[in-house]
Amino acid sequence: MENSSVVHLERKAEVGGGVEDVYGEDRASEDQAITPWTVSVASGYTLLRDPRHHKGLAFTEKERDAHYLTGLLPPAVFSQDLQEKRLMKILREYKVPLQRYMAMMDLQERNEKLFYKLLIDNVEELLPVVYTPTVGEACQKYGSIFRRPQGLYISLKEKGRIREVLKNWPEKSIQVIVVTDGERILGLGDLGCQGMGIPVGKLSLYTALGGVRPSACLPITIDVGTNNKKLLEDEFYIGLKQNRATGQEYAELLEEFMSAVKQNYGEKVLIQFEDFANHNAFELLSKYRSSHLVFNDDIQGTASVVLSGLVSALKLVGGTLADHTFLFLGAGEAGTGIAELIALEISKKTNAPVEEARKKIWLVDSKGLIVSSRKESLQHFKKPWAHEHEPVKELLGAVKAIKPTVLIGTSGVGQTFTKEVVEAMSSINKKPLIFSLSNPTSQSECTAEEAYMWSEGRAVFASGSPFDPVEYNGKVFVPGQANNAYIFPGFGLGLIMSGTIRVHDDMLLAASEALAAQVTEENYAKGLIYPPFTNIRKISAHIAANVAAKAYELGLASRLPRPKDLVEFAESCMYTPVYRNYR
Repeated sequence: MENSSVVHLERKAEVGGGVEDVYGEDRASEDQAITPWTVSVASGYTLLRDPRHHKGLAFTEKERDAHYLTGLLPPAVFSQDLQEKRLMKILREYKVPLQRYMAMMDLQERNEKLFYKLLIDNVEELLPVVYTPTVGEACQKYGSIFRRPQGLYISLKEKGRIREVLKNWPEKSIQVIVVTDGERILGLGDLGCQGMGIPVGKLSLYTALGGVRPSACLPITIDVGTNNKKLLEDEFYIGLKQNRATGQEYAELLEEFMSAVKQNYGEKVLIQFEDFANHNAFELLSKYRSSHLVFNDDIQGTASVVLSGLVSALKLVGGTLADHTFLFLGAGEAGTGIAELIALEISKKTNAPVEEARKKIWLVDSKGLIVSSRKESLQHFKKPWAHEHEPVKELLGAVKAIKPTVLIGTSGVGQTFTKEVVEAMSSINKKPLIFSLSNPTSQSECTAEEAYMWSEGRAVFASGSPFDPVEYNGKVFVPGQANNAYIFPGFGLGLIMSGTIRVHDDMLLAASEALAAQVTEENYAKGLIYPPFTNIRKISAHIAANVAAKAYELGLASRLPRPKDLVEFAESCMYTPVYRNYR
């Protein structure tokens, strides 16, 4: 090391929550001083503009002298904790959630470690700010609030040279990519290039909740145009002003992208597909799951977190999964993904064929109950759910006919679990399970208050976006949040730390079981079916360990030998955003 300059240092992929960092952070203990390298030693004004090393007023007087910062900062010296306290005070004074989002994004661009420390220490308060529901509004207004680019934009204009574009990204050892084409952002539809807020938000959670090093994360938006007329006519729209490319043109661009990523970053880079439209989401997952390490959070992450909630809820309602009947409103990526994972779990627990397990699960789409008489006109991913039954047009009619014990909403349409629907569920079941999963809050099938009031306090309720506790008849009900952020950060960490080369469905089941195991008796006593987010890093470590254990069992892990204690190993891999002393 003595004889090589930092320019010639090889950036090898490491576990340590990310890549091997040339700054020596992984090798130095927290109280050892490190050197803040960029291409040369960062100092003066350059150091204050480098978000990875910037500490604001936390630079000591000795550091200010050594790095030519004297006079460039006010004389006060703050600790990182005091900076955090000050920023949380400022954030709480903002009344508009979008202002908080913008303040957090500014902080991320200015002082990376402080951003992640704020997020980790105040996760329950800030998660709705950096992710759903506020990120939805941020994507809608991305053109107006756009200040400086975050992530990598690959458009049709770059066709034929995508690998060259990937090389423009400053970090060379990438472990996780979150990519979107912006066609189906949350429940808000086609936001085109403005969907970048989603990969950026997801990757900040990979770091804060799963401990993946920020430098190992790459957010990407693939811009193939947009069919959103309002955006096409908006003079401030930041993307390609043309209708979406489809068919062969689209497929060729994605093929080039997937190939370039693998060539650039290797076999073990995790590619997470995010907010693609249904037809492309299923196609991409099916096409690349055998050749790349790919994961679709809308299909697989949602399924895993919902299955975990259902397994937990059995403690409150009794019986096994196989004893229950499930009815879904919504038969897209999330709905069919959840349904398939439930069927797989029932199949595993009962040793029955998965085709048999599917018969316990019914889906309603925009045309009514999915039944066998509709099979010819159904999209391929809906066909496994077409069971023998007379046609039923409305959700209420389906509830009365199927008599489900569990009602799950993934429709992306708000206020569809009406008073009549919830009352019908309550007349059939002593404790109806009602999961209203569509995001953001405005698209939720019903609110927590409606679910508890209309069921007279008997519903076991969970939602996709957060709802406040509800008081009904003198009792306080705390709604669960079936948030994918419980699953994907730990799931990704498990894949990275074990060097897994392919995602297998059994890993999703392992993640669900690990999450359900983290719910305590104290949580159940409050009616909670998910553990509090305050313990999320501990939860993520357990999920990562379970996923890695399954990868080793299936022979898909390449990191050998297998660590003795996987939970301890997961915790040791996690990035910690504490300031370091500079020599």
